[in-house]
Amino acid sequence: MTALIVTALAGILFGLALAAPPGPMNAIIAEESVVRGWAAGFRAGLGAMLADAIFFVLTLAGVVAVIDRLSGLRPALYVAGGCLMLYFAVGAIDEARAATSFTDAAGSAASGFRKTFALSLTNPYQISFWLTVGVGLLEPGTLDVLAYAPAVGSALAGSLVVQTGSPALLVGFFAGIACWIVAYPAALVAAGRRVDAFAPIVAAGSAVVLVGFGVLFLAMGLGIV
Repeated sequence: MTALIVTALAGILFGLALAAPPGPMNAIIAEESVVRGWAAGFRAGLGAMLADAIFFVLTLAGVVAVIDRLSGLRPALYVAGGCLMLYFAVGAIDEARAATSFTDAAGSAASGFRKTFALSLTNPYQISFWLTVGVGLLEPGTLDVLAYAPAVGSALAGSLVVQTGSPALLVGFFAGIACWIVAYPAALVAAGRRVDAFAPIVAAGSAVVLVGFGVLFLAMGLGIV
């Protein structure tokens, strides 16, 4: 029982470590949270989480590996993802101009869900994760959990090794992502209600992040970098 709990907790930690770093998904979640409220931010997080669940099922079925063998698909995904990010960045810029304070404006509450879901399905990094680490989660063996944490992975390698192929690890992994998409929008909303200027600042920051990743993805898809 203790080993099962440790494995589940490791999965939660792994899910949090992957969901928390700055990136286009968190930029959209932030924008939705401070402009439209917690529910909109949570829905945006659900979009990315649903895409992960779909990739999980496709990995089980072996479809993701087949997709990766199609040589021209990865550059096309980079270009598509880059174009989507730049398109969503325009919307974030409009939000930054319109948002004078924190608001629970209803607006298009489902738009964040659609944005993150579409970006996740065209995100080569997410596909690569499920081709490598995702397959490792499903197959019996061991996983060095913290070694995959962005930026600090090399320093933490070897500090938490768990058994893979366990349902507890997979449940914990998605539970960790769920914890993030609940807590992150809540923290942003709490901060936004205390500081009126927070909403336009976050929306502008989201636009900058989306433009940066959009240009990077386009350059990678076109073979410039």
